[in-house]
Amino acid sequence: MRSQRWVFFQLLIISFLVDSAVLFGETVADAAAACAAADRAALLGFKTAIVQDTTGVLSTWVGTDCCAWEGVQCNEATGRVISLQIQRLNDEGKSGYMKGTLSPSLGNMPFLEVIMLSGLKQIKGVIPESYTKIQGLTVLVLENMMLQGTVPSSLGQLHLLQALSLSGNRLQGQLPATLGGLTSLIQMNFGSNFITGTIPSSYKSLQKLQYLDLGHNLLSGAIPAFLEQLQALTYLDLSANRFSDQIPTGLCNLKRAGFIDLSQNNLTGEIPNQIGNLQSLTTLSLAHNHLTGLIPPSIAKLEKLSSFNLSSNAIAGPLPIELAKGVPHLTSVDLSYNRLALGAVPDWLRRRGLYDLHLAGCNISGTLPNFTKPESIHSIDLSDNRLTGPIDLYFKKLPNVQNIKLSNNFLASDVSKIVFPDGITLLDLHSNSLYGSLTRFLKNNPGRFIKIVDLSSNGIAGPIASSISNLTTLERLDLSRNRITGPIPQSLGEMGALQWLDLSINRLTGSIPNSFLDLKNLKHLNLRANGLCGQIPQGRPFNIFPPVAYAHNACLCDKPLPRCKGKKQ
Repeated sequence: MRSQRWVFFQLLIISFLVDSAVLFGETVADAAAACAAADRAALLGFKTAIVQDTTGVLSTWVGTDCCAWEGVQCNEATGRVISLQIQRLNDEGKSGYMKGTLSPSLGNMPFLEVIMLSGLKQIKGVIPESYTKIQGLTVLVLENMMLQGTVPSSLGQLHLLQALSLSGNRLQGQLPATLGGLTSLIQMNFGSNFITGTIPSSYKSLQKLQYLDLGHNLLSGAIPAFLEQLQALTYLDLSANRFSDQIPTGLCNLKRAGFIDLSQNNLTGEIPNQIGNLQSLTTLSLAHNHLTGLIPPSIAKLEKLSSFNLSSNAIAGPLPIELAKGVPHLTSVDLSYNRLALGAVPDWLRRRGLYDLHLAGCNISGTLPNFTKPESIHSIDLSDNRLTGPIDLYFKKLPNVQNIKLSNNFLASDVSKIVFPDGITLLDLHSNSLYGSLTRFLKNNPGRFIKIVDLSSNGIAGPIASSISNLTTLERLDLSRNRITGPIPQSLGEMGALQWLDLSINRLTGSIPNSFLDLKNLKHLNLRANGLCGQIPQGRPFNIFPPVAYAHNACLCDKPLPRCKGKKQ
């Protein structure tokens, strides 16, 4: 889990540092000085290395006054460039990319304090060593591109650096030990690369570090105990690596930490009972490890905790009774796929104003739970349990729910009577005992925002109504292993967002509509084991899907199956 609010916090830190650097570098002057010729030449060198720019930024880089160019900021008194910022962030609504490499010429701008190049996507090559000559640099952000090679050890020479982010690239090799000398560093972000090895012990000197993101790499070994010495840390993300051994008890001494994510590693042993010392913690994710033992009662002492994810471990035993009165601000909980035998959704969880409740595979039986504050729930996952009974009008009680996962239970309902809230985006009811008319189900649930529907492995019958094309946002549709009859409607080809379609093992007849050729985003198709006949649409990707996607039908033919009879060579 890579929380959006902590990405915002990261950007907030960078923004603060950028503003501080720019304000510090500016002085009041009666008239702004002209752009320095040397800086203009260096910027034009950067522009020359970009072979394609769809952002439109570089089209403004004309004329002699580089201080007026988009993304460039100068000291008003001296005319020297102090900041280069070009960002393409989705939440700003900006689009486009740059294709090319990073020019070493930026290293010839000695007064630069900020380099922020983010979200430009197709800039490749290595990080130029020349950037380490800019001794006044306080912010270096080169993220969400395609940079390769290793992290230059010479970056350790930038002693004034406060923010260093190289996330979202293709960097390899190990973390340079020299970066431990950047004692002014507040933020370090190398997330989403291919960095290997361990965290250098020299990093214990980063006493001002508040934000450390090394998630989604290939780091290994034990999580170093020296991290407890970084007492300024408020954000720690080591997720999706190969860290092993136990969770260091010392991490529980990070009194300022608000966010800790150690998920998707190979951690073993028990959760330290000292976890209750993390009094500032709002988000804790230990999911997808090999943790054992019980949930420590001290978790209940985390009065600020709002999000707790312990899914996919081997945690056993009952939940601590202390949780019933503790964690007062908990809004998101995921205990799925452990060795818990809850029997029922605990009363204290049903009484909370939860936003997310995920208890898949927790040995829960009986009927679907009722909640004291149902309007708060946006996501519910009770899959892989033993739930029984109908669900006809159940979700009318959850007016704001968006994600519903109840797959692999024993729920029995006529789907034509099931009604969902308008805002639903994900619906997974596969492997239950649903029956009834698919046509009426689609009529009752217009699904203006829905992206995923999985009704597979039920007993749903009837044809696929042409109104299915109203699901304009649908990306994944799985109706396999039901009793659906009739032809595939032509209108299904109007669902331009569709990426995954599985209609296999039903009783469909007729031919595959040629309108399918309009499904330009389709990446997966399975029509196996129906009664379909006729020519497979001869255009990509339908004629290059594997033959198994069309197997066991009445008489489908042409690529990737044998040529249709009577068709000329």
